[in-house]
Amino acid sequence: MCGRFEIHSTLEIIAQIFGIDDLALDYRPSYNIAPSQDILLVVNNGKRRLIQSRWGFIPSWSKDLSTGYRMINARAESLAEKRSFKTAFEKQRCLVIADGFYEWKKEGATKKPFYIRLKSKQPFGFAGLYNAWTSPDGGEIITSTIITTDSNELIQLLHNRMPVIASPDNYDLWLDASVHDKDILMPLLKPFPSESMELYAVTQKMNSIKHNDPENIKPVKVDEAG
Repeated sequence: MCGRFEIHSTLEIIAQIFGIDDLALDYRPSYNIAPSQDILLVVNNGKRRLIQSRWGFIPSWSKDLSTGYRMINARAESLAEKRSFKTAFEKQRCLVIADGFYEWKKEGATKKPFYIRLKSKQPFGFAGLYNAWTSPDGGEIITSTIITTDSNELIQLLHNRMPVIASPDNYDLWLDASVHDKDILMPLLKPFPSESMELYAVTQKMNSIKHNDPENIKPVKVDEAG
């Protein structure tokens, strides 16, 4: 799964990596992004754009904002059939920008935090879905979810699920709203290669979402993470 991640790259680097021209956006790095907070998405409505979204997908038919807390992740295996995500999977796919994400390892009653990133240390895109949800009072909120799949060999050390990290070679295809064929899209939702990723223990302080600091992604000894 993916329940916490971070993004600290500059907008200029993000624009270069994801091929975005328009950067008219109020953006601040965050080292401890949690569900219901604002995140950055890449969408394609004729050209690639960067938009902000509330993390936690709310289907168009839902009347309750709290639905989003239960839909921060979407399982790749059921996207094409599940009522909540079926339409978005066909027409409203996105990339959720991140520099890295967190996962925890259970050791008895203790959960030790680990940070996972690409060895290249470049920002990447989680495969995601988004939706413009209209509340009962008429307000509109862009909401989104991160797609998960089976863990690769590296993440398996911590959890049996991991977020889908999209390959840059597949960005155009994933963001193309004219492509609806699940037989074309589903093969894109596979585990990212272990050899291109790294993980290490980080401070226990990051367990609190109030601790939003570069310290969160600095390596510590495993015994210090507990």
